[in-house]
Amino acid sequence: MSEPVAAASSPQVPLIRVAGVTKRFGGVQALRGVNLEVLPGEVHALLGENGAGKSTLIKILSGVHAYDEGSIEIAGKRVAFESPAQSRAAGVAVVYQDLSLVESLSVGANLMLGREPRTRLGFVKKRQLMAMVNDFLRAHGIPLDARTPVGSLPFAYRQMTEICKALMGDVRILILDEPTSALTGGEEQILFDAIRTVTSRGVGVIYVTHRLNEVFRISQRVTVFRDGLNVGMFPTAETDMKQLVTAIIGPGHAALHARERTATGSAGDLPAQANQARKNVAEAAQPVLTLSKVGNDRLRDVDLIVGKGEVHGLAGLIGSGRTEILETIFGLRAVDTGSIVIDDQAMSRITPALAIKLGVALVPEDRHVQGLVLDHSIERNLTLPRLPQFSRWGWLRSQAAVQQAQSSMKKLAVKAPGSSTYVKFLSGGNQQKVVFAKWDHPRPKLLLLDEPTVGVDVGAREEIYGVIQDAARAGTGVLVVSSDLDELLRLCDRISIVVDGRIVNTLDRAHLGNAEALHHLIQLSRSSIELAT
Repeated sequence: MSEPVAAASSPQVPLIRVAGVTKRFGGVQALRGVNLEVLPGEVHALLGENGAGKSTLIKILSGVHAYDEGSIEIAGKRVAFESPAQSRAAGVAVVYQDLSLVESLSVGANLMLGREPRTRLGFVKKRQLMAMVNDFLRAHGIPLDARTPVGSLPFAYRQMTEICKALMGDVRILILDEPTSALTGGEEQILFDAIRTVTSRGVGVIYVTHRLNEVFRISQRVTVFRDGLNVGMFPTAETDMKQLVTAIIGPGHAALHARERTATGSAGDLPAQANQARKNVAEAAQPVLTLSKVGNDRLRDVDLIVGKGEVHGLAGLIGSGRTEILETIFGLRAVDTGSIVIDDQAMSRITPALAIKLGVALVPEDRHVQGLVLDHSIERNLTLPRLPQFSRWGWLRSQAAVQQAQSSMKKLAVKAPGSSTYVKFLSGGNQQKVVFAKWDHPRPKLLLLDEPTVGVDVGAREEIYGVIQDAARAGTGVLVVSSDLDELLRLCDRISIVVDGRIVNTLDRAHLGNAEALHHLIQLSRSSIELAT
């Protein structure tokens, strides 16, 4: 584990100080007088459940929203940004979970957008631009090519491009909102090294994450919000995981969480006997999915079997082909060679419509682009995949749709005023629950999950784990891709390692140790393939 960055000892005037800031949206009090300060060279973690107020404060600091009361100072000077441009001019750079890249442009063009080197006549100096970007990428050890179109990149590399875009500017305060949500261990370390580089220049970093282990790797202090209020500020070196969890979810919920973890093991796994029982059921049951020598533009002779009631994980580095396996099964990518068998039905060609008809459901990596229609209500999002079920003679049966939406919301604990609430107004965790709820009725035969807990807090993550485990116990086969290796080890009966578009190894969970051991196995598998080729 890398050593945390030491916060600069001088000057001690905070780069940013938030004091008593409030914000109301209609009848909702989002912030109730929050405080936060960040010193030069410090990484300050900001934690809290979805809806705690973190995103609201970030949008205030970035100039998207104006605050109602309180004060904000940057380097001792009071500010009240009226636009994102004013915030950016003051040296505040924000990397949101929602990316702001132009997918038709290259990585280099995106990183230099609005600050391109130009000739006297105003033409962009393309060679100089690409050279500047490549120098930056090499200096930070970031595995991106300036010439690559952003639209062709996997989501995690697009996320890395967004982070580089902020790092390349004249930054005094860098705000990172869930920056590692889709990164694997190796990519996380590249990001952490880049953060250490900028903090060594005196840049202050506000680091928002739901992955609590990252807090101890990268930050010096931690501030926790709950229900729009400060509930604690801790020096990282003087706190522990239990104290942070208690602060985030409250003493009562923390006690329940602790009892559940005691009942399910120190790592949060299912009880050993229940885990073994589910594994035995999965092994005895017939396969719900069989891939035989499946190949296309990204996959090479993929063989895979997922049993009914099994949770099967796909582990690998970014770009290894994990997501492409899910996309091929769901019909988003063509099958050039081999065959797919879903619930005893063999096919060499499959479309999303046919996959849904066969009982296949997909929770995609990017919920905003592929999983939800943000400007529609919860009810409309939930009925979209099942329109024939809620239609009669071409007309939507609104009452049936509302009843089903309300039932699914209750079952998955979606926090919203009602089923008519627009999805764009929900927190990230509740949006993800809506994506799951789309496939709740009828229960799918095969559930494909791509980074299922990206951007959700510790409480919502536990609820999503419960949904996955309930589905498996009811006989649904689950195939899950996750960059969080601890998550795979917790959820899965078996884990397949994906390298360069092929599955190179499949192991029972009982034969795997901890996340570090799994990461080492992934790296070893990749090295073996590279040596062989």
